Amino acid sequence: MSKIRKLAKNEDGATAIEYALIAALISVAAVVAFQSVGTQISTTMTTVKEKMANAPASSP
Repeated sequence: MSKIRKLAKNEDGATAIEYALIAALISVAAVVAFQSVGTQISTTMTTVKEKMANAPASSP
């Protein structure tokens, strides 16, 4: 019976699970943020490429 009480009082496993859930949530948020930034950078680079391609050639 004392082993069951010790097991019930032991919160190390619960704490580890909480930390794992927090880390997973932060990871998901980071992936979403990086995808958004990546899309914005891609759009900006495409715009720059198009403007450079359509720019008049300068004569020396």
